[in-house]
Amino acid sequence: MDGILNIDKPRGKTSFSIVAIVKRLSGERRVGHAGTLDPAATGVLPVCLGRGTRVIQFLTDADKTYRAEIELGVSTDTYDASGKITQQGDPAGIDREQLDTVLGSFRSLIQQTPPMYSAVKYHGQPLYKLARAGIDIPRKSRQVKIHRLALVDWQPPVATVEVECSKGTYIRSLAHDVGQYLGCGANLKSLVRLRCGLFDIQ
Repeated sequence: MDGILNIDKPRGKTSFSIVAIVKRLSGERRVGHAGTLDPAATGVLPVCLGRGTRVIQFLTDADKTYRAEIELGVSTDTYDASGKITQQGDPAGIDREQLDTVLGSFRSLIQQTPPMYSAVKYHGQPLYKLARAGIDIPRKSRQVKIHRLALVDWQPPVATVEVECSKGTYIRSLAHDVGQYLGCGANLKSLVRLRCGLFDIQ
């Protein structure tokens, strides 16, 4: 079987488990996904089968669009709602105008540090395995591009944003960095991938 499935990944499933399900149901051995989504995230996950796996790299390199809920006032070690609290602050004085100004500083080429709880490799080991063992590794920042970062809703302390970005962008890191910039901390409350290259959630 050859082709690409545009799957709306449900919450709680890993990207790898979705590939395993498609492999089992299709009977095709050559199956892979184009761009990992965290288990808590939902949305567009292109899964390639057979000769379709030849375009995985092109899809992985494509720009992505996300809708994210960022909760101000709480930072965690995973940078999302599943982690242990590492910082708490009071976001009461932050208004929509101030928040939009801060978001504006991220609408460009930026240097971003991947979270410890990520699949980035260190000496062949995924960082998340080291993090679970209590090992914190200095991570190198890397350049990513935020093409668009729009504040679509503000219900304090939660800001809903839409992000159009280059490959390699961690929305969890973006949420964390916004919280550090504001001085009150923040974490990623929820995430939906709306688009991956040509594939749209619609």
